[in-house]
Amino acid sequence: MTERTADAPETDASARRRLVRERYGDLARTDEGCCNGTEGSDDGTDAQSLSVGYERDDLERAPAGANLGLGCGNPVAISALEPGETVLDLGSGGGFDCFLAADEVGPDGRVIGVDMTPEMLERARANAAESGTDTVEFRLGEIEHLPVADASVDVIISNCVLNLSPSKPQVFAEAWRVLRPGGRLSISDLIATEPLPERVRTDPDLVGGCIGGAATADDLEHWLEGCGFESVRIVEDREWEATHDGAAVPVVSARIEARKPTAR
Repeated sequence: MTERTADAPETDASARRRLVRERYGDLARTDEGCCNGTEGSDDGTDAQSLSVGYERDDLERAPAGANLGLGCGNPVAISALEPGETVLDLGSGGGFDCFLAADEVGPDGRVIGVDMTPEMLERARANAAESGTDTVEFRLGEIEHLPVADASVDVIISNCVLNLSPSKPQVFAEAWRVLRPGGRLSISDLIATEPLPERVRTDPDLVGGCIGGAATADDLEHWLEGCGFESVRIVEDREWEATHDGAAVPVVSARIEARKPTAR
């Protein structure tokens, strides 16, 4: 892979990745919330998580410091995990959903978290060491280029991360590659109810805040089916408050589900 030299211009995609990496590195260090204007206090983080579908028991059984209140849904709750399955979390952050998934798949299962932010990875690994969980591991990598073997995963989950990617079709292509035949996607994310204007899509605060990169359901369905996924289901979950220059931004949280066909 060719490295970018110091004086080479950044592409739009690399600039967006740098913005996201810096923002979430700061969040990992400071515990400040990002979603829905939630403050970074324990009470604020818990309230935000409860508001998007988690239960009080979920908050209590994950290691302290794993939940940063950065999600827009509860992908573990919709994934119908089975004991012994291998789960991959795209953009695993502090590891909150990974630890919940580990409880579901049990001692014979395995959970892999991938995150491109070194500070988040450090935090997640510290949480794993604190919890004593030996079925969860965290890997540094981009969700467009997963450090995961072909056909090695049963379920992919993700929580308000897909919208941060500048190349969503590539994310789905990678998901297809690493899923076993019959494997499935269970994603919670923000989607746009209509195409977002350029001024919203390029605003750094909205891009880093999980808003500017939201795609429409039609686009997501097109990309998923283009990779070969079937049983694609995108369901609006709850309204999401977001504004730009005093005007509402048309985004909602949604559940995105699909399945890789069973090999014939």
